[in-house]
Amino acid sequence: MNKKQLVIINNEKIFTEDSNYFCDNLDMKVLPEGLSNYYSVNYIVRKSKKKGGQNLNLKNIMPASNIFQFISFIFKTFKLPDANYLLITITPYTFISFLILFLFGKKRRFIYLMSSGHEEWKYILGNWSVWIYNIMHVMVTSKSKVIVCNERLHDKNKSYLVSPSRLDERWLKDHKKSSLDKIRLVYVGRINPEKGIYEFLKMFDEVKSDAEFSIVGYAKNLEIKNKNVKLLGYTSDPQKLINIYDDHNIMILPSFTEAHPYVLDECLSRKRPAIIFPDIAYVINGRKGVFVSERNINSFSETLKYIINNYNKIQNEMENNKLPTKKSMIKEFSNIIDNQIF
Repeated sequence: MNKKQLVIINNEKIFTEDSNYFCDNLDMKVLPEGLSNYYSVNYIVRKSKKKGGQNLNLKNIMPASNIFQFISFIFKTFKLPDANYLLITITPYTFISFLILFLFGKKRRFIYLMSSGHEEWKYILGNWSVWIYNIMHVMVTSKSKVIVCNERLHDKNKSYLVSPSRLDERWLKDHKKSSLDKIRLVYVGRINPEKGIYEFLKMFDEVKSDAEFSIVGYAKNLEIKNKNVKLLGYTSDPQKLINIYDDHNIMILPSFTEAHPYVLDECLSRKRPAIIFPDIAYVINGRKGVFVSERNINSFSETLKYIINNYNKIQNEMENNKLPTKKSMIKEFSNIIDNQIF
């Protein structure tokens, strides 16, 4: 039986080398590869000059060197019979793609919103830019089936909710006992302004205890003077990440804006508590083991003290978490795509 056609259109940049494809964003590997189990996937992306750490196991990848080639790839997919189109987030490239699909009557359009674009544009480009995003958002979401990854973005009358995950069986077994002789914090993620990492480093300099803080990610532009801060570099290998979480006892997620942070479920799957700040308290969504601190040293120090002093109790409560898996996420996507009437 032939698989149905699915065209995924993404602003992601992918590096090409000897018919192999590499990207930095693990999410953009997990989702298209997972959906390829259900569909014949054509993946339209932008071309990168830098080799990422993720090797994509897909047959039909179309990396465009410029917007004109990007558009030509979209027209190329028009020959596919009854194709579904999945746009990943709203960017200038995906917005232009939407306009082409709309104008040429391609009705089976889906948009996957992974975060609040309004907030991201505000933090990255400033308040002045939000109106631009809002115009694109209104047009795309009013004429497409909307898939979201967080209750905060979800309108049950206008969108479909999925539970994103990168977890497989490895994350949920062979747990390592936490070492509590000192506080060992870890941050896993991008080094971007909206992630709050710069502000948190300033706060960590004020921590008076013998705490350590490790950063997992590309951190070439970070100036680190504190001897208790370690740069572990970027990795997306699941087993290496599991080992990193296991070697620390608390994860910090200092972001100003998030949708469904994968790292939260990753640390909880390893029974490591997490600290966030009020800006993203909405991501808790019933999860045990996530603590909200005010964005100041006094509140943060008290939160650290409480977690360390009640660690075993907190881990026992975390046993009640029902975390989504990669397998369940992909199934949710396929159910939404297959069951739509246009």
